[in-house]
Amino acid sequence: MEKILKVENIEKYYGGRSSLTKAIDNLSLEVEKGEFVAIMGSSGSGKTTLLNVISTIDCVTSGHIYVGGIDITKLKGNDLNKFRREELGFIFQDFNLLDTLTAYENIALALSIQNISAKEIDVRIKKVAEELDIKSVLSKYPYQMSGGQKQRVASARAIITNPKLVLADEPTGALDSKSAKMLLEKFNYLDELGATILMVTHDAFTASYARRVVFIKDGKIFKEIHKGNDSIKEFFDKIIDVVTLLGGDLNDAL
Repeated sequence: MEKILKVENIEKYYGGRSSLTKAIDNLSLEVEKGEFVAIMGSSGSGKTTLLNVISTIDCVTSGHIYVGGIDITKLKGNDLNKFRREELGFIFQDFNLLDTLTAYENIALALSIQNISAKEIDVRIKKVAEELDIKSVLSKYPYQMSGGQKQRVASARAIITNPKLVLADEPTGALDSKSAKMLLEKFNYLDELGATILMVTHDAFTASYARRVVFIKDGKIFKEIHKGNDSIKEFFDKIIDVVTLLGGDLNDAL
């Protein structure tokens, strides 16, 4: 299988000499094309820092990160902007939709920047809208949509450019349980498209929809488990078992 993401012996320090904090400690990780991987860990474990350095929001102190074979730790300026625009998709907890644009326009924006023709944009949007069940809201503005609809629009925006890697930061955090379940079921469609998803979450139910869960503790990988042929309920129970081993508060994982 093609490796979309390769994180190689990365370290990340914050602060000065008198108060140095190691957020990531010699961590390595690989994600194959089409995988849906969840990252879990308690507050301060390093999971958000890991997502930030992979997303190029932050820089590693040492080590290398490869996305689609490109060493992103060496990219700068226009090359970095181009990579972020064309190769990464983002799904945020608070949706980050533009209030002055309709759902259709929010999704189309990334394609417009790439000078894709209006006809091609229309074809792509209608296809993804059908699969994510958002056809009825394409002409609506964010304030006219439910939280679940806004997050599915944000998901459509994230994958419409066919990025190599989709990064999701607590994507169900602002949703009620029904909307969260619907969104996670739609993530299966992203899998079918061949999308590679790396998701940070504190929620065991959300993580149970992934194919693999990687647990981070003190900036290192503590353990990882694979879903295999498990049901969502069976995988959820295994996730809770690891959370217990981590010594985390189960209330934070539910």
